[in-house]
Amino acid sequence: MGSFEANAWGVYDMHGNVYEWVQDCWNSDYEGAPSDGYAWKSEDCSDRGDRVVRGGSWDYGRWWLRSAHRGEGPTEYRSNVNGFRVARDL
Repeated sequence: MGSFEANAWGVYDMHGNVYEWVQDCWNSDYEGAPSDGYAWKSEDCSDRGDRVVRGGSWDYGRWWLRSAHRGEGPTEYRSNVNGFRVARDL
């Protein structure tokens, strides 16, 4: 399915390609974050537009090549180091 083996959660090719935009709104810490694994959405996010990016890209050092690494940016930002993963519930 992917170019490399799946990680422990069954997800392929998570590291080193592009930063991936995720649905979560940017927050500087995890205080008040959902504990059920759902995206952290808020009305404030739609005003600011800042979303979380994860996973690093081909143009960054190995420190950033982790799904735990979080960055932020406005949704209208475009770059060859940012992308997204299409997913759906089964």
